[in-house]
Amino acid sequence: MLWLIIKVAVFITLVGAASFGAAYLLELDGGVRIVMAGVEINLTPIKAVLALAVLVLVIWLLMRLAGMLVAVLRFINGDETALSRYFDRNRQEKGYRALGEGVLALAAGEGDKAMAQAAKAEKYLRKPALTDLIRAQAAELAGDKAEAEAAFKRLLTNEKTRFVGVRGLLRQKLEAGDIDTALKLAKTAFTLKPRHAEVQDTLLQLQADKGDWKGARATLGAKLKYGALPRDVHKRRDAVLALSEARDVLDEGKSIEAREAAIEANRLSPDLIPAAVLAARGYVEAGKPAKAVRVINKAWLMRPHPDLAAAFAAIEPDETPQARLKRFSKLLKVHPDNRETRLLEAELNLAAEDFPAARRALGDLAEVAPDARALAIMAAVERGEGSSDAVVRGWLARALGAPRGPQWCCDNCQHVHAEWRPVCESCHSFDTLSWRAPADGVLSTSTGLEMLPLLIGPVEEQETGEDEEDREIPDAEVIEDGPATGDDAPPARAEDAPRP
Repeated sequence: MLWLIIKVAVFITLVGAASFGAAYLLELDGGVRIVMAGVEINLTPIKAVLALAVLVLVIWLLMRLAGMLVAVLRFINGDETALSRYFDRNRQEKGYRALGEGVLALAAGEGDKAMAQAAKAEKYLRKPALTDLIRAQAAELAGDKAEAEAAFKRLLTNEKTRFVGVRGLLRQKLEAGDIDTALKLAKTAFTLKPRHAEVQDTLLQLQADKGDWKGARATLGAKLKYGALPRDVHKRRDAVLALSEARDVLDEGKSIEAREAAIEANRLSPDLIPAAVLAARGYVEAGKPAKAVRVINKAWLMRPHPDLAAAFAAIEPDETPQARLKRFSKLLKVHPDNRETRLLEAELNLAAEDFPAARRALGDLAEVAPDARALAIMAAVERGEGSSDAVVRGWLARALGAPRGPQWCCDNCQHVHAEWRPVCESCHSFDTLSWRAPADGVLSTSTGLEMLPLLIGPVEEQETGEDEEDREIPDAEVIEDGPATGDDAPPARAEDAPRP
C-alpha cells in the first residue's frame, strides 16, 4: 500500500513538472532559427524541444531498421538463424532483466514477486533450468509447498538440474517427516554427487535412524574416501556402526555373526565400552575366556566402567566371592584411585563379607562425592558391621535423593539413556552418547523427598525390643545383584540401588 502511494505521488510530480516546463517554454521569448541550403526555419522554444524529441526517436528507429536490414542481408546470404537471433535478442534482454529482479526479490524475502518475475523470465527466455529453480525457491518462501514440489519435479527432467531437483524434494520430505521417501531421495542424490558433504551427512543420519548399519558403513567409507571425515573419527564411527550391526544380528539369534561383528567393532575402537562387552561375551560363548579377559583388560586400561566389570564377572559365573575378589585383583590395580575401581572393590569385599575392607575401599566417596550407588554400598557396609536400623535407614534415605552418578548421556541434547545407543532417541544425533554424570545430576522421585519420613520412619528413631541379629531386614534394605554371585552381594550399578 505504501509503495503504491509513493508511485502515485511520483507520477503526479512528474506530470506537474512537465506541465510547468511546457508553460514556461510557451511564455519564453526568442526561439531557434535553422538555416540550411537557403531554407530558413524559425522554431519557438516549445517547438524546438518537440523537434529534438522527434529527432531522437527517428534516430533510434533508423538504428533498429539498420540492424534488421543487416539481419535480412545475412539471412539472404545463407545464415538461417540471423532473423531469429535479431528478434530473440530483445526477448533475452527482457528475460534476463526479469530473472535478475526475481533473484533480488528472493534475497529480499518477497516470494510472490519472485514467482511473478520467474514466470515472466520463463516467458521470454524459455530456460526452465534457471526459472524453475527460482520458482521453486520462491514458492517455498511464499509457503506454496505444492508449487515448489512441482517446480523441483520439473528440474528432474534435465540432466544438469536433476541433482538440484532431488535435493529440493529431499529437503521437503524431511520437513514433512516422510523418512522412507527421504531415504530413497538421499540415496539418489548420493549416486548423483557422492562428494557432496551435506548429502553424505543426511544419508548417514537417515540410514542410522532406519537401522541400515551396513549402508551407513558404506556411506561413512565414502566420507573418508572423499576427504570429508578425518581418519580417526571414521575409525571410531565405523566401530559404532559395526557394534550396532552386531547388536541387531544378536537380536536375530545369529550368534556367530554377532560375535564376529562385535569383535570387529572392538578391533576398530578398543575404548568403545559396549563393543568390548559384546566382544568379551562372544569369546566366552565361543569357549575362549582368555581372549575375553584380554579384551576386558584392554578396555579397562582405557577407562573403568561397570559394564566391563559385569562382563569380567560373567567369564566365571560360578566362582566363590573370595575367588572372584582374587581374580579381580589384577583389574583393580590398573586404576586404583579411579572412582569406579574403588566402588567395584567395595562391592567385591561386600560379597566376600569383608566389611572393613569394603569401607576402606569406599573411603570418603559417600561423603565427598555421594551418589545413589556409593550411598547404597555404605548402607550395606553399616548393615554388615551390625549398625542399627536407624543408621542403615539414614544412608538409604540419602541414597533415595542422591544423584544416580554417571549414565549414558547425549552430548547434544543431554538426554539420559538407560543403555548405550548409536543414535540418541531424543534428538537422533549419531554417536553422541558418553558415560558421564547428567547435567542436572539430580535423581527426581515421584513422591518427593519430603515424604521420606513417612516411607522409612525418622532417622533419629532408636531401635528397642528385638535384638539386631534376630530382626528381619526390611525389603527396602535388601541389596542384591552385583559382579559377585553371593546372595548378599551389593548392587553392581547405581540403577540397582533402592528407589521409592
